[in-house]
Formats: sequence, C-alpha cells, structure tokens
Amino acid sequence: MTYEEQATLAVTFTMRPLAAAIPDPTSASVFGLPLWLWVVVGGIALFGAFQAYYWIGHALGARLYASRIGRRISPEGVRAAENAVRRWGALAVYGCFWVPVLRHTLPWVAGVLRVSYPWYVVASALGCLTWVPVTSFGLYSVIWGWVRLAAESPLAAGAAALAVLAAAALLLRWRRRRRAARRAEEERITQDSGGPCHDGSHA
Repeated sequence: MTYEEQATLAVTFTMRPLAAAIPDPTSASVFGLPLWLWVVVGGIALFGAFQAYYWIGHALGARLYASRIGRRISPEGVRAAENAVRRWGALAVYGCFWVPVLRHTLPWVAGVLRVSYPWYVVASALGCLTWVPVTSFGLYSVIWGWVRLAAESPLAAGAAALAVLAAAALLLRWRRRRRAARRAEEERITQDSGGPCHDGSHA
C-alpha cells in the first residue's frame, strides 16, 4: 500500500466518526436547543440592531460621521451606502443584508438620510426573515455536506476545498483591483476639478 493510499484511509477513518457525530440540518441542535430556534433568536436580535442603527443615525444626522461610531465606518463604505440609499431607498436596506460591507454601514446612513421608517421596517424585516435562515442553514448544510464528502472521498473533499479557496482568492483580488481603480478615478476627478482655471479669469 502506497503512502498516498495510507493517508487517504487515515483521513477516511478519521472523518467517518465526525460525519456520524454531526446531525443533518433538520435535526441539528446547539447547546441543547434546536438550530431553528437559534435562527429565530438571531433574526430577532438582528432586526432590533437594525432599528437601533437607524435611530442613532437619525438622531445624530451628519454628526454621525464625526462621532466615534462614524469613525469606525470607512469613507468608502459611507459613500457606497449613501449612493445605494439615494438610488434605491428602502430597497437598498434589504439588499445590504447580502453585501458584507454594507450590512452594518447602510442602516446608519439610512437614518442620517431619513429614509421612510415604515418602509425601512418592512425592508429590514424581510432581510432578517430571508438572510438569517439562508445563511444559517446554508452554512451548516455546506459544512455538513463537506464532512460527509470527506468521509467518503477525502480527495474529492480536498479538491472542493481548494476550488472554494481559489474562487475566494480570485474574488478578493478582483475586489481589490476594483477598489484601487475607483480610488484612482476619484483622485483624478478631484485633481481635475481643483486644477488651474483656463478661462482667462486670472490672466
């Protein structure tokens, strides 16, 4: 038996007990409580946090950006959130659940920009009702499925993990390039707008 075969068997025998110990998503529990109950509690907590974000931003207004809270938000994140809110209104509140950078930036800005609160409540409630279950059960299902795959075929599980890491690295690289290009464009626009006047007014 080759070394590779021995390593494959060792991983298989190690992962099979782990796969058996991890229940499927429909019967999973955490600290004795079913996973669905944790999802409900998490959704309620996130909904409450979104309301707090809105009203803090509403109360502080533009002063939010100079406050201790505002200084934790990057200028780029603030611009992205403001552009999204001005363009899409309350619909941007729902969309921000699915964008990591905006999820905890846009609600503050929505309060500053005085987005209609009834629509904000509807959008944030829909976001909690969809994003929390999808991410919770989805992430658990991915982990559960990968462990079961590793128990049956370590090579296939390793290949899947490498493919995911490669995709994540490519996405991160693309986002960095996009961010750098955006900054360069903003600097160019700033330099052009602040350049010398050529209309002869100071000749």
